[in-house]
Amino acid sequence: GAGDQGMMFGYATDETPEYLPLPYVLATRVLEKLMSLGHPLLRKDAKAQVSYDYDKKRIDTFLVSIQHAETADLAKVKRIVTEAMMAVALRYRQNLDFNVLVNPTGRFVLGGSFADAGVTGRKIVADTYGGFAHHGGGAFSGKDPSKVDRSGAYAARFIAKNIVAAGLATKCEVGLAYVIGQPKPLMQTID
Repeated sequence: GAGDQGMMFGYATDETPEYLPLPYVLATRVLEKLMSLGHPLLRKDAKAQVSYDYDKKRIDTFLVSIQHAETADLAKVKRIVTEAMMAVALRYRQNLDFNVLVNPTGRFVLGGSFADAGVTGRKIVADTYGGFAHHGGGAFSGKDPSKVDRSGAYAARFIAKNIVAAGLATKCEVGLAYVIGQPKPLMQTID
């Protein structure tokens, strides 16, 4: 049976090959690109956010906050990050005249668990769909598969993704709710 109780949601859209919302994918891809550079000025802690205008079909603002070496020149960090933003926007055939925000509060030297303690309970909206769908409130990180806030959310995403991939919908949200100790979900919704 379920190792916990709660509601979980899975979401998919045909906006991208990943079946994820475009702004979420852009934010994720820029972080992947920055980490793949292995640049000596950049460190591992980073966050990205993309504000997208769906009416005009364009990026409005691209934001990245990234940890950097203590000796790093912030102008150079901004150039490196801006180039990565542009490359990702081009890869997804997006506009390049967006507002660029890189480390808007200034220096970001101390990162990781030294600056922000905790392993579980990460930012669950960032771990899912960037605010495009409901979320059940349970974190995924640090949980074994019996914990339905992880496995139930993965199952809901699997169902939603397959509905969209089969061409049955352009967007799909699946909701599940579990009772601790019971093997089957108490609630099942598809929108």
